[in-house]
Amino acid sequence: MSIILNNDSPAVDASTAHGIKTANLVKNHRAQEAQMAIDLIASASIVPLPQPVGNSGNNVNLKV
Repeated sequence: MSIILNNDSPAVDASTAHGIKTANLVKNHRAQEAQMAIDLIASASIVPLPQPVGNSGNNVNLKV
C-alpha cells in the first residue's frame, strides 16, 4: 500500500482496493444470508403432532 504524506486522501494501490471491496461484498452477502435464515425460521408454522393411537410403537425395548 502506498501512502502519500501531506495530501488529503492517501493513495491506495489496486490490490488493496480490490481486497476492501471483496471484504465489503462478503460482509453484505453474509448479512443477506442471515436475514434470509431469520425470515425462514420466522415463517415456519409449528403444528403440534397428534397423539399416537393405541400402544403399538409407544414402547420400544432397546438392548445395546
